[in-house]
Amino acid sequence: MNDDLTTAVSDFLAHKRALGRKYWTEEATLRLLLAFAGQHGVTHLRQLTPGLLDEFAASRPRPRARSFNHLIGNLGCFLDWAVAQQRLDASPLRATRRRETDRRPPFLFDAVQARLLLDAAAALPDNSRARGRGQAYHAIFALCYGLGLRAGEACGLRIGDIDNRRQLLEVRGGKFGKSRLVPHGPRIGELLARQAGRRDGSDAPLFSFDGRRSVHPGSASQVFHRLVTDPAFPVPDGVSPPVLHCLRHSFAVGCLLRWYREGADPQQQLFRLSTFMGHVDPVSTAVYLTITPQLLAEAGRRFEAFAQPAWTEDR
Repeated sequence: MNDDLTTAVSDFLAHKRALGRKYWTEEATLRLLLAFAGQHGVTHLRQLTPGLLDEFAASRPRPRARSFNHLIGNLGCFLDWAVAQQRLDASPLRATRRRETDRRPPFLFDAVQARLLLDAAAALPDNSRARGRGQAYHAIFALCYGLGLRAGEACGLRIGDIDNRRQLLEVRGGKFGKSRLVPHGPRIGELLARQAGRRDGSDAPLFSFDGRRSVHPGSASQVFHRLVTDPAFPVPDGVSPPVLHCLRHSFAVGCLLRWYREGADPQQQLFRLSTFMGHVDPVSTAVYLTITPQLLAEAGRRFEAFAQPAWTEDR
């Protein structure tokens, strides 16, 4: 078995991409490892030692626990794969993940705040490089809040992805390269039809200011940030400031709250929500389900109704 380090990294990335993964950020981390190892005269996989890996981690300062854990996770994934491929007897990585004590719950938009955001986006003026700016960002934010799309998924939509007859969106190449069908209602359909009316060709980007390139998610995030720095969006104590991804969180929590109020079984519905949001299983979806006072109140009322017969019998 060839234990050349560069070859092993290339084989690992090829293996993951054959499974539909993108692995761009992971590749960047492993390229940094190759450069660091080369500076220390290490060219073979079996020459990687716990000390060398510790030095590499220390050379990439990560003050935030989440960022450090991402670095260690990338290294661990590669080395575990090498062990599974029998290129290594055991992983030399000894660094452990840091406890994320600084994580705060995300900002959640209620219906009133979401409407204020969408109205503010729709009122954005055009400029010399962006005609239809307000309409485009209004639609992008509406898709993130109303359908729970990721920013990159919303910005990357193309005309051919819209099926208004069946009220479906085809989201292509989402996270980990997965694609999915997302049903929507008539209001979202009208919004998509208006935006699509400004474009020609099924492969044309739905959101574009030059007719060729899709609006970049980073640009959408910057516009979002400018709109929410407003007294209408106060940030509660202990909550993270709003970012564009908070619209996806708000969608998930809103679904759960609606199920409680409608008397549905949240546990059963969670499997459907997981599929709708493009997750492999409900464990990934649960990350988005922040407990709010409204959710606690609804859960409390449901428990009281469930326990009422037992209380009556005891009396």
